[in-house]
Parts: sequence; C-alpha cells; structure tokens
Amino acid sequence: MIRIYPSESRHSGSHGWLHYNFSFSFADYYDPDNVNFGPLRVFNDDFIHPQKGFGTHPHREMEIVTVALAGQLHHEDNTGGQETLRPGEVQRMSAGTGILHSEVNNSEDETANILQLWFMPSEQGLKPSYEQKSYDQGAKRNNLLPIVSNRIQSERIAFIHQDLTLYLADLDAGHALTFSQEAGRRIYLFVIEGDLTLNKEHSLSKRDAARITDVTQLAIESSSGASFMLIDLP
Repeated sequence: MIRIYPSESRHSGSHGWLHYNFSFSFADYYDPDNVNFGPLRVFNDDFIHPQKGFGTHPHREMEIVTVALAGQLHHEDNTGGQETLRPGEVQRMSAGTGILHSEVNNSEDETANILQLWFMPSEQGLKPSYEQKSYDQGAKRNNLLPIVSNRIQSERIAFIHQDLTLYLADLDAGHALTFSQEAGRRIYLFVIEGDLTLNKEHSLSKRDAARITDVTQLAIESSSGASFMLIDLP
C-alpha cells in the first residue's frame, strides 16, 4: 500500500527565528494516529535563522540523523563532538543512555534548512556517540546513494543502531529508478524538490511524503526532475 501525505498535512508553525514542519507528533503537536512509521519517530523540516538555534538540551534512547539542505548548523555535545554541518554532509547522533547537545546556525546571513529524523534504536542502553560523514553529491544523480545504514558498511556511510538504510537521490527529468526490498519491510519517501510518480499511479510534489508497505518493487519516475530521500525500514 502507498499512502501519500501532502506537504500541507504536516504540522507547521513559527517561533520567529524558527519555521518548522513536523511530519509526526512532536513537541506541542500530538496526534495519537500519527506517532511513528516503524522505527521512524520524527521527521522535521526546519528553517533556522542566522545566529539562532537550539541551546543545550538532553536526549535519551534515540538515533538522531540530521541532513543539511542549505546553510550550516554547528553542533556541540558533551561527548566532545563539535562540527559544523553543511550540504553534502550527514550527522548521526546516538543519544543512548543520555547526551547533551546544542545546534546553532552560526552563519551571519544565511538561513539553514535541515531535515532532522529520529529513529528508535534497535537496543536500549547504548553508549552515547556522534559522527559526521560527507558524501559525493554528484553520486546521487539518477542513483540512490546510501548515506546512513546499518546494513551497508562503508567509510562514507554513517552507521546507525537500527536495521535501516537512508538514501538520497537526484532524478533528472524523464528518468526513472527502481527500488527493490524484502517482503515485510517499509519504505518512507520524501520529496525535497520537484515531482515524482510512484508505480505509475501515485503523484507527489515538493515536500510531499509517502508511507509504503507491502510493496517489494517501487518504480520512481519524474517528469520535471526531483531530489528526494528514501528510507528502507523494518
């Protein structure tokens, strides 16, 4: 089954310095019918003004993945992790038994746009950890490029404590990709830019999402070109 979630179905709002879009229950938004999709617990599309951000705050028992779409975001945590995230990079933080961190857009004039995803870990009580990886942005042209995975081992791929793989792709106009997966797994797909058609019948536009179950072959096409994220989930 392929269920489409239009961008306007997300919970959106602003704190002045932050414009946010929540795809699942988060913070002051709670919908008991929209808490998670498998182990995917949070999918936030945030726009953070220059010199603003999230001060030091705690997390526990969650795998947190951040992808920069535009601008930059400076991360610091109490394990000693300290890096600035930019487009072409991905960050994975295992909160485990407890971690404190901050995230600030340290640019003087550029708004940061990030996708932040939280996944429930495959086991509790992990030691907190953090890593940041860069990836070849050209390698995702007409290709599903894995950037976070438990299944695919590579120095260029961030490791995560859950049975999933997160891919990015840029699809040229008129091109198509096919994604195959084992029976019984889930797919979460999010359109960053452009348009997509799934299995010839489901259309998606910018910032739309699809939650997919009981589909082992997914045909992905674009008439005008698209950038998207696909997550293979248990």
